[in-house]
Amino acid sequence: MPNLLQRIEKPQDLHGLSDEELQQVAQEVREHIITTVGEIGGHFGANLGTCEIAVALHSVLDSPRDKIIWDVGHQAYPHKVLTGRRDQLHTIRKYHGLAPFCAIHESEHDIIGAGHASTAIGYAVGIKEAMRRGHGEDAHVVAVAGDGAMTGGVAFEAVHQAGGEGTPIVVVLNDNGMSIAPNVGALSRYFNRVRLNPKLWHAREEVEGGLTKLPVGIGAAFERFGPHVKESIKAFWAPGLWWEELDFAYMGVIDGHDVRALRRALREALAAERPVVVHCATVKGKGFAPAEEGGLEGMERWHAAKPKSIANGAPAVLAVPDSGAGRSRGGGGARSAKPAPPQYTQVFGKALVQECRRDQRVIGITAAMNSGTGLNILQHELPERYYDVGIAEQQAVLFAAGLALQGCKPVAAIYSTFLQRAYDQIVHDVCLQRLNVVFAMDRAGLVGDDGPTHHGVFDIAYLRCLPNIVLMAPRDEALLVHMLHTALCLDDGPVALRYPRGEGVGVPLPERPVPIEIGTGEILREGDRVALLGYGTGVGKALAAAAILAERGIEVTVADARFAKPIDAGLAAQLAAEHELLVTVEEGVLAGGFGSAVWETLSDAGLASRILRVGLPDRYVTHGSPSLLHEEVGFTGERIAERIEAAVAERSGVG
Repeated sequence: MPNLLQRIEKPQDLHGLSDEELQQVAQEVREHIITTVGEIGGHFGANLGTCEIAVALHSVLDSPRDKIIWDVGHQAYPHKVLTGRRDQLHTIRKYHGLAPFCAIHESEHDIIGAGHASTAIGYAVGIKEAMRRGHGEDAHVVAVAGDGAMTGGVAFEAVHQAGGEGTPIVVVLNDNGMSIAPNVGALSRYFNRVRLNPKLWHAREEVEGGLTKLPVGIGAAFERFGPHVKESIKAFWAPGLWWEELDFAYMGVIDGHDVRALRRALREALAAERPVVVHCATVKGKGFAPAEEGGLEGMERWHAAKPKSIANGAPAVLAVPDSGAGRSRGGGGARSAKPAPPQYTQVFGKALVQECRRDQRVIGITAAMNSGTGLNILQHELPERYYDVGIAEQQAVLFAAGLALQGCKPVAAIYSTFLQRAYDQIVHDVCLQRLNVVFAMDRAGLVGDDGPTHHGVFDIAYLRCLPNIVLMAPRDEALLVHMLHTALCLDDGPVALRYPRGEGVGVPLPERPVPIEIGTGEILREGDRVALLGYGTGVGKALAAAAILAERGIEVTVADARFAKPIDAGLAAQLAAEHELLVTVEEGVLAGGFGSAVWETLSDAGLASRILRVGLPDRYVTHGSPSLLHEEVGFTGERIAERIEAAVAERSGVG
């Protein structure tokens, strides 16, 4: 059988193929993803579930004239393969390679570049309404949203608007929930025709009205029981009752792995010229047995694949060291292998469990990221103290506010990049009312392969301007444990605690955490002429720069601010007074960030000081490994040392 995928260079190459050939293309796309992503790593399970959807959409539509909008984008690898990027898939998520999500700059077929969930329907409504007003060429608009995305409030708001406006968009609901089975057969197809045919659609309303006009008192009885009768008729007429109530036509459930059925449903939906949802049942991890047949646990495990995790279409067998792994191969005697430092996420998760056991008021909250935030540990150990609100960060913060009002100590564990979505709730519902909510912000800083949609680089700036809030960041995993304890001991308002993705620095964890005095820093290394004041991961970079400078004969002071709000004004003043140059180091944007806070503090105190701010540039940073990104933006010990040497030389008049 010839390989059809090799002939697909653009979506239009699908238009002349038969249903059987398109089904083959979908399977070849799936095999290409399994082989490629299994080798390099990347989003995996959701993509295997959307191969037929992508093929069906591109075979029916004319992209990019017709707009296909993929919610989040981690289900859009098949779309990338079909739109001229097949041979580049091996570069995805790599530095200077394909973007991990859809990206407008990458392809004309990528209509949006969002990496946060639940936004596709809102984009679609805006695009189609602009077309209806004569802006740009009129065309079809389709949003592909997962069932998980429908837990986000912004998706509901978009559905509400589309139904109210009668915006003729199609929402493909990619539902990979395992409990849903597709409705098949003639009766299901009949119901779909009824819901999409305008004459029959209006006939339902006529039936409801006609029943009330029946003679001999029968009509009066229907009038009296009207609401119950109406809902019964509607439930019979439209199984997708919720969508129908919001003026969408509902089609489903369609087998999301049957290209012929998908194409038929899409054609009918597009021809209806009204809001339509095509509800597709898919299998996350389709075609890869460990994900497809592993239940919810398997689907979660294979949401993303690690590099070299798949070989020959099956999970790779990793070499397991024998019991003598601690000995050197050279036979030089016993040697203990040093274990890798724990991940910050795991340190936080375990520390939170201990805090819950210490204080009955402590409660953990996640927004659909239990394992990503470490709250899966709490979920397992103390499930009654764990809440998952779905992809709804606004509700997570509001829920936390409600808990705090009743005397609880809620910890909202939300990635830095996702906490942005709840900004109004932070401002209005937590800070304004000075509620005791702890924001645990994982993935602070440059997170790596997920790129600019997921880098946590703005939280210092967007939170520092708010009254009543305390901002803190640990330099290592031990301090993270102490800071979580400190945050939960505070009874005077909210605390935001940021920490990075990845491994800690390898320091011992405390057996018992102790509270830290709010707004106090500490000096870690004594020197002269130059002082480096770091915040969070900036402390490690400052220490690295200090070591390099020491080798070059320049001894510098290094201090850990620990808090960005309130700043340790006494420490900042001391460092400024005793050194010619004060260098602030932070893994966040400079505008409004930690360095700005130090400068403002000294300026307000009338202390003129020469300050060099080191941080992230005023632009969106691409995707790639953190080490490469740090090098690109100059956030390394070597680059910081070079800048300090240049500043010292300039001050001395050298060169």
